[in-house]
Amino acid sequence: MLGWKLVVDCADPHRQADFWGAALGYEVEDHGVLIERLLGSGAIGEDFLMEHHGRRVWRHAAAARHPQDPVEESSGTGLGRRLLFLRVPEPKEGKNRLHIDVHAGPGRRTETVARLTELGAAVIRRVKEPGGEWTVMADPEGNEFCVA
Repeated sequence: MLGWKLVVDCADPHRQADFWGAALGYEVEDHGVLIERLLGSGAIGEDFLMEHHGRRVWRHAAAARHPQDPVEESSGTGLGRRLLFLRVPEPKEGKNRLHIDVHAGPGRRTETVARLTELGAAVIRRVKEPGGEWTVMADPEGNEFCVA
């Protein structure tokens, strides 16, 4: 299997990982074993960390991975399909150059859009063209994606 990750710059990596994990049925990665090992060896300090959902996490990064893909047990890092969210200081500006298309399945777009809206996404517009129909949405930080 060929592994890959899509890296997304953002203001709040944990909120983004939570959103996209729930949106896609992915698992938010738990790097607790690696964090504890690095803390214990003195390689990192508490300033690299924060608490999220009652556990220590990286302050500036979070990831979500496909639940069926392999995981490196010593680090909690997914080895297949994954999304990595990195904190950056600057805000998002302009249109995405790359976006995710969520395939809802036949007759399920309305239901999927409603579920994603409940998770924190917003509808930008609905598109109906001769080639198909889809809904353009924005994730909690304004990154556009489509639901087909």
